[in-house]
Amino acid sequence: MSTVETSPAAAPAVGRADLAIRVGAIVFAVGTLAVLVTLTPFLIGAHPLPRAVYLLSMLMPLGFALAMGGLFAAARGQRRKLPA
Repeated sequence: MSTVETSPAAAPAVGRADLAIRVGAIVFAVGTLAVLVTLTPFLIGAHPLPRAVYLLSMLMPLGFALAMGGLFAAARGQRRKLPA
């Protein structure tokens, strides 16, 4: 049982923050995979990959920023719910 009551106005903000964290983690994982795929030809001495693969590597910092924004929004939402 929880003794902290949730306000209806804060619930959607926390839900959106959780969604942003999940989406950011997925985008970060895809970007990390793209970085590993991008570095592989350099390590094995093969020809470089097309430019689109290098652009996919930019998903890594984008996912990180999205997840961090979601974390800050969730923390701000939790802080609003605490009784003063």
